[in-house]
Amino acid sequence: MSLETLDKALLQHLADGRFHSGTALAESLGISRAAVWNHIQKLGTLGLDISAVPGKGYRLLSPVELLAEDSIRSALKPESASLLSGLDLHDCLDSTNSHLMRNLAEGAPTGRVCLAEFQQAGRGRIGRTWFSPYGANIYLSLLWRFEDPAQVGGLSLAVGVSVLRALNTLGITGLSLKWPNDILWNEAKLGGILIEVAGESHGRCGVVIGLGLNRHIPVSAAAVIDQAWSDLGQVCGGMPPSRNRLVAEVLNELLPLLRDYPSSGLSAYLPEWRQAHALAGRPAMIVFGDRHIEGHVVDVTDEGMLLFEDNDGRRRQFASGELQLRARST
Repeated sequence: MSLETLDKALLQHLADGRFHSGTALAESLGISRAAVWNHIQKLGTLGLDISAVPGKGYRLLSPVELLAEDSIRSALKPESASLLSGLDLHDCLDSTNSHLMRNLAEGAPTGRVCLAEFQQAGRGRIGRTWFSPYGANIYLSLLWRFEDPAQVGGLSLAVGVSVLRALNTLGITGLSLKWPNDILWNEAKLGGILIEVAGESHGRCGVVIGLGLNRHIPVSAAAVIDQAWSDLGQVCGGMPPSRNRLVAEVLNELLPLLRDYPSSGLSAYLPEWRQAHALAGRPAMIVFGDRHIEGHVVDVTDEGMLLFEDNDGRRRQFASGELQLRARST
């Protein structure tokens, strides 16, 4: 589902979070009050929380800041701007990663970034759904090419560090990382990273790095999330940073990381990753398919693999693959 011109115009009226009467909205948009109601209903299906109060009108329970290319570009550092080959903003996509994977197959240049207000089929690891309410969070993907597939080892861990650095720039601290791709606050999921790799000619590979970062989870959306979650509104006491500024700060960290990663590798980021490691030394369980292994997390290797000791005292290494790492209570 995509937004029509009238939907967007209505959302722009409501974006300030104040009440607007049905009559005033109808006059401004040149439609009937019944048509206003129909468009309000449509916005609700996109995960937007809209309150309707007789005698007062309609209002968004939380103001919405839509993505704006000019705002994002103006907050980029010159170094990052020089590495950006394209910034594509979409109203609605199946998923930003899927979109860029198609672009990759069509020969799109390295350094292209894709953002969406809404994802119909946002994806996480192992086929999970990433719930993506309209205009609420960050749904970002970035395409980059490497000369050798071996150069991307441990990349999801380095990307996690870069996201924490970006948030630190905005004064947001106290976050942690869970192997291999989760960003946590108070042990609840704040964000996730999805990296997809496709081989190309001459031994090169193309990589699409996807980031989903919760800025504000609407009340209606929270009911359908099946795991512990957090958002930057909670972290920041109800005042999350600008979406456009968030995007810019993530790109200020991520673009130079990708440029330098073939030479720096994970080693440049591993000390920070270990410092933020949420489950280091803690009881945990490895789950793959219908099998599981209980024990505790020891560390990660220099290559970014999980170092895990099972309950029999055997130390084993795991690549991310199709497995899940779950914390256990002591």
